Amino acid sequence: MAYEIPVTQARAELAELINRVVYGGERVVVTRHGKPLVALVSAADLERLEALAEAVETPEERTVSTVTPIGSAPPAGTGSEHRRFGIAAEHRGPNVT
Repeated sequence: MAYEIPVTQARAELAELINRVVYGGERVVVTRHGKPLVALVSAADLERLEALAEAVETPEERTVSTVTPIGSAPPAGTGSEHRRFGIAAEHRGPNVT
């Protein structure tokens, strides 16, 4: 469980809060008007959080690592991409009825 402290008090006690996080292994949540604003965690905790975030990253969030060479995909507008991807509608622009 994290220790909560208002932002005004955290400003005055920042050095002590850092010591609690680093040496006491605590996590500190700084609040404003009773709502969580930021958290102070150790560098080791941050590394674990970042590793966890990378592990659960979905394929859509990953960076593209390969690009299809030019000419290997059918040209746009031929209708083949509609059949290939099951597209049921297409955008025709604002003045086309």
